[in-house]
Amino acid sequence: MKVVVAVKRVIDYNVKVRVKNDESGIETVNVKMSMNPFDEIAVEEAIRLHEAGIATEVIAVSLGEAKCAETIRTALAMGADRGIHVKTDEELQPLAVAKLLKAICEKEKPDMVIVGKQAIDDDCSQTGQMLAALMGWAQGTFASKVEINDGKAQITREIDGGLETVELSMPIVVTTDLRLNEPRYASLPNIMKAKKKQIDEYSPEDLNIDATPRLKTLRVDEPPPRKGGGKVADVAELVDKLKNEAGVI
Repeated sequence: MKVVVAVKRVIDYNVKVRVKNDESGIETVNVKMSMNPFDEIAVEEAIRLHEAGIATEVIAVSLGEAKCAETIRTALAMGADRGIHVKTDEELQPLAVAKLLKAICEKEKPDMVIVGKQAIDDDCSQTGQMLAALMGWAQGTFASKVEINDGKAQITREIDGGLETVELSMPIVVTTDLRLNEPRYASLPNIMKAKKKQIDEYSPEDLNIDATPRLKTLRVDEPPPRKGGGKVADVAELVDKLKNEAGVI
């Protein structure tokens, strides 16, 4: 079974995000970048399937600027077998990413695609679902447990009322939730080995995909600063503030 894992380069989750002075977007110059945390979970799950003898090959795919190769190398150091980099300086939105992943899947013929349920930069949570729709595959979203038996996948997912388990026929698209696993750290020997692993490069034009953005960002604003709390003398004052100042009752 061949598994494709999509990994995205985002601002590190420990970094405080800053808006550009012209409000055109988020400042990324001289900012620490890393793999999207949900994608780390996706890579870990694919590697565990490989170690269990269920997956025969794990392919890490990243789309974007040249520096995205660093993110692929991280996945290779964790245990992925090879990488694919679709190089473009164009802003990639979820539909374009899904179309590019579809083109990769048509080349590689995987049995499973695993992606993070969302990226922490745009929080769209759309790519996995769009890819499943374009491919006509089953989808198991927000997975907290994945089991493969007799050519079928059992996906446990968290819902409002508890846990839901669905059985899906392969091939499938899986999007990972935080509780699925704990990603491993890449060891120094594996980091050195990753430098020798294969990364194939394509462009959107090579895959016959138009990645032109369909959405335009008009302005990016920082959230308003939170106001400090205050004390009230009695319940009547509290109710008055909730009604007339906060407007919640």
